[in-house]
Amino acid sequence: MKAVFERRVGTGYNDDAPHRYHVPKQYLDIARQAEGDWVVYRETRKGGGRQAYFAVARFVRLEPDPANPGWHFAIMADYLPFDAVVPLRSAQGFYESFLGAVADSSKIGIVLRGKSIRTIPDAEFAVIVRAGLSRTLSPENAVQLGLDPQHVGTDVRELLQAPIEVQQRRIAEILTSRLIRDAAFRGDVLDAYDNTCAVTGLRIVNGGGKVEVQAAHIWAVADGGPDVVQNGIALTATAHWLFDRHLISLTDDFGLLVSHNKVPSELRQLFSHHLERIRLPKDRTLWPHPAYVERHREKFAGA
Repeated sequence: MKAVFERRVGTGYNDDAPHRYHVPKQYLDIARQAEGDWVVYRETRKGGGRQAYFAVARFVRLEPDPANPGWHFAIMADYLPFDAVVPLRSAQGFYESFLGAVADSSKIGIVLRGKSIRTIPDAEFAVIVRAGLSRTLSPENAVQLGLDPQHVGTDVRELLQAPIEVQQRRIAEILTSRLIRDAAFRGDVLDAYDNTCAVTGLRIVNGGGKVEVQAAHIWAVADGGPDVVQNGIALTATAHWLFDRHLISLTDDFGLLVSHNKVPSELRQLFSHHLERIRLPKDRTLWPHPAYVERHREKFAGA
């Protein structure tokens, strides 16, 4: 059974949204109902939160928290942030139908007390997720995000061209498609880096208006890395190739490491002005996560 997991900014819960959610003992029975299924995250207004749904993830299993008897961790996988946050209600009404019975909208917070973990019908879950991924799934963004017919097979193309109602019924296929997940990741990373390569400073746009900068994962997805901006960096194709092979990497201060014995001198010239610090997003919260950078640097090919 699918569920909503709520998060409050600035709490003492030991959460790490892409990887785990801290489950208090009073919510354990409800959490067990959702174990093995998908969860949508929602941020509350308390603590300055956005009061909106902001991501989706797969709830893999429950594990006891050894430091807090009775508490557990919900171990998460396949975390995917939304293109834009989804408010509690749309023009048609609340996404979660049970809230529609609240006559006084100012009482919504009271109604949601004690419901930080709650189950949600499949149909309502699908509508929220489809709304959260509307940019990625929009046909007008297909070329920019690499989801045009030249880059996807028949199965994904049919899914992308399906009416919204069909996409909602097939939401699990959307969430598990590597091509669609990569497209969402690409959109978020290139937005954060203003479509500019972090290590060369190049901003290349082809004749069709498509930005040629790519979105690279710092901690590889194949090794467990999440599809979040903090695990991404915008790179040209050449820099991306070098980065994936750990011939270039990053210091803790976001300086560039170059394997001088393995990177040709003509390529090293591309990086000569960015050795002290790469170009970073204006929003510091979107900078590469130190733990992900460290994982990448552990495989650096050396000087």
